Amino acid sequence: MPKENSAFMKPLTVSATLAAVVGNGPMPRSEVVKKLWDYIKKHDLQDPKNKRNINADENLKAVFDGKAVVNMFEMTKLVSKHLS
Repeated sequence: MPKENSAFMKPLTVSATLAAVVGNGPMPRSEVVKKLWDYIKKHDLQDPKNKRNINADENLKAVFDGKAVVNMFEMTKLVSKHLS
């Protein structure tokens, strides 16, 4: 049985900007991404034509450095800036 990657599951501090979207931390990166997708789906922010793009609302624009549209791969990079 493979050993659990404890670094991956390590709780991280969530910035106040990101906490407005995913809730207060600390929480593991995997939980942050899960809650982020829950928020995106709840508020219908995924582009219907190109599902790889997220159309940011005001809360997400603050997390995404002011960008209105971000692709899902860029999203993880931008969110990392809000975790420590």
